[in-house]
Amino acid sequence: MLRRISKLVASVLLGLVSATVPALAQDDDAVKLAPNQTLGFGKDTLVRFTYAQNFSCIHQPLDDRNYNGVAAQSDPAEFQTPICQVGVQSTIDPTGIPIGQSEPLYVLVPFFDTSAHPDPNEAFSPALGSTLISLFGMVPEAFKTHPNVAVQCPDPGSVAGTCTMHASRVDLYPLLVALGKLPASPKANVFLPTPNHSHLINDDVLNIKAIWWQVIPVLVTDEADWPDAAGDRGITSAAKLAAAETAGHALQAPSNFFLFFDSKVAHHH
Repeated sequence: MLRRISKLVASVLLGLVSATVPALAQDDDAVKLAPNQTLGFGKDTLVRFTYAQNFSCIHQPLDDRNYNGVAAQSDPAEFQTPICQVGVQSTIDPTGIPIGQSEPLYVLVPFFDTSAHPDPNEAFSPALGSTLISLFGMVPEAFKTHPNVAVQCPDPGSVAGTCTMHASRVDLYPLLVALGKLPASPKANVFLPTPNHSHLINDDVLNIKAIWWQVIPVLVTDEADWPDAAGDRGITSAAKLAAAETAGHALQAPSNFFLFFDSKVAHHH
């Protein structure tokens, strides 16, 4: 059964990244954003991120992130198109420092469905929606063209599955294996458009110069824990994230994905 699902995922999802879908709108108009900015949460307040360069997804010499049996050090084609993977981690950040010294950026992913009945037509594409229903029994808000919850990415007026200076696709194969939804073999990239998401940083870095942040995806599985646009409820601090994890309502996943931006407390007008 899992092998059949693996083939279904590979055949249905790989071509979805380039699909054009209507843009999402953000609910919070109080904080004005430049084209290279997004919002985030930290210490129960809104912060504004300003991105100074493009993302980085680390390929180390012995990695084989395209699963062709050849280490990256001997496979130039592997990293000409970045492979940003969820479910596996690099050991260093883009500057070469150990991963344990990198500041985390928690990418909150709404992994729940607010609809009474799963509808594949709500997804980025009906084919993706059908596959998600077969795997999870729902279409998570993370992959809906018009999510029923506020998200900070994509940017206002932008195409769903995108966000400023972010990668526009991620490989979820390692995560799907970890969740028991796909077999560990044969290995194959499962690329999906970047899901709808919001951001969270630790309390002590609300105002900080531009650095490389380690992206840590967090699957939020309970709608009650999802933050609204203003940050008046839901997971808006590291303490609330820890509480949601303890309650079994949030699950962290590693990645080889990094973003470069500064953070400043956002002021409402």
